[in-house]
Amino acid sequence: MEHDREIIKDLKKLVNVANDGKEGYESAAEATNSIELEAIFSKNATQRAGFAQELKDHIVKHGGDSENEEGSVLGAIHRTWNDIKQALSSKEDAAILAAIETGEKAAIKKYDEVLENFSIHADHIVLLQRQRTAILEALREIETYHHRLAK
Repeated sequence: MEHDREIIKDLKKLVNVANDGKEGYESAAEATNSIELEAIFSKNATQRAGFAQELKDHIVKHGGDSENEEGSVLGAIHRTWNDIKQALSSKEDAAILAAIETGEKAAIKKYDEVLENFSIHADHIVLLQRQRTAILEALREIETYHHRLAK
C-alpha cells in the first residue's frame, strides 16, 4: 500500500512534467514563424501528451486516480515552461529554443530523480527510461537548432 502511494506520487510528478512540456511546446508551435520549428514543436507536444497518458495508465494500475487534482506541483518546471511563454512574446526563435532547452533539462532531472529508485519502479522502468531517452533526444534536436540560429 505504501509502496503504491510512493509510485503514484512519483508518476503524478512525471505527468505534470509531461503536461507542462506539452503546453510549452504547443505555445512554442503557435509563436514561431518557422514551419520547420512549428513541426518539431507540434511533434513534441503530441509526444508529451502520449507520455502523460502512459503514465496515467500506470497510476491506475497501482490503484491511483489518473486525474491529477494537485495541479502542477513542480513549481520549477512549471515556471520554466512559463518562461517559454514569455520568450514567445518576442517571437524570436532563439529565445524560444533557449527556454525549451531549460525546460527539457529540468524534465530530465525529474525523470532521473524517479529512476534513482529503481526497485520501486521496476514494473515500469522501461517506460520511464524510454520517455527520458525521448526527452533527451528532443533536447539534442532543440540544441542543434539553437546553435544553428546562433551562428
